[in-house]
Amino acid sequence: MENKKVLLGMSGGVDSSVSAVLLKENGYDVIGATLELFAGSSCCNTNTYLDAKNVCNQIGIPHFIFDYKNEFKKYVIDDFINCYSNCKTPNPCIECNKYMKFGLMYEKAKELDCTYIATGHYAKTEYNEKYKRWVLRKSKAGKKDQSYVLWNIPKELLEYVIFPLSDFENKEQIREIARNKNLKVANKLDSEDICFVPDKNYKKFLENNSNIKPKSGNIVNIDGKVLGTHTGLYNYTIGQRKGLGISNPVPLFVLGFNSNKNEVIVGEEKDLYKKEVLVSDINLLLVDEIKDWLEVEVKTRYSSKSAKAKIIEENKNIKIVFDEPQRAITPGQSAVFYIDDIVVGGGKIQ
Repeated sequence: MENKKVLLGMSGGVDSSVSAVLLKENGYDVIGATLELFAGSSCCNTNTYLDAKNVCNQIGIPHFIFDYKNEFKKYVIDDFINCYSNCKTPNPCIECNKYMKFGLMYEKAKELDCTYIATGHYAKTEYNEKYKRWVLRKSKAGKKDQSYVLWNIPKELLEYVIFPLSDFENKEQIREIARNKNLKVANKLDSEDICFVPDKNYKKFLENNSNIKPKSGNIVNIDGKVLGTHTGLYNYTIGQRKGLGISNPVPLFVLGFNSNKNEVIVGEEKDLYKKEVLVSDINLLLVDEIKDWLEVEVKTRYSSKSAKAKIIEENKNIKIVFDEPQRAITPGQSAVFYIDDIVVGGGKIQ
């Protein structure tokens, strides 16, 4: 008889709470797990623990809290700081998914004799006959689809990952189920901040938790001409226009950084567009390697539209050549490759 025991990550929000209900209704033996990652964050505080525990009590499943604060600092916060130290813009949710939810939580699931792990992400896993393997696909949730932040799940885990919300088209459908089940979290607001920077002030977080401190330097154009001064490289992002404190006949945007000279490089909007990009830290899900050019669609930010491109492996990296130049591609962010709605894989933009 199949072991239908599943460890469900529960944040105390409506998505994971409804996931618990759906799993139980579908015959799974569900255990709720809340990961304690960063004390006082938007997803790790007394209220979130109580909300998750109350839902579990209400629907009659066990609930555990696992302390992973040290691991979270090592894999997520230290990476966040390191990226900004190297003039890159990180996406900490992606690291958290890889190391915490689909790393340590999966190890905990095995300890608890669970065959599966589940989360309230909007994404889908299924066996695909065409590719003869388990695949990660977009959910039906349109703009709320979260497959972009799941590209680096280990591919051998895909058949053991369940996303109960994969076929819902919008959040209101989830809230309606929660209301029908009398769950107290039915109308709980979404948390869309970086969980460990709940006030949205990542600059203050960096200054308080790392060696990164304000250090002024020059703002220069492509030719090296000094146009003004900046307040510290970490205060600027590629594509930024406002807050540069320089006047110019044509609007200027941040193009990049010269960390050796402590310079912010600016230029006109046309200079923001790139047709070729190199991506490292690759994780391929749909294929084992890309020897020949493969036509895909690529997303370079969670909120960006996908763009047509060709990709090929080069020395453990992947080279992307877009059909049309793309604006403000940012080192540290992820490039995720799709064929139709299936995730081919992804990597970090260099």
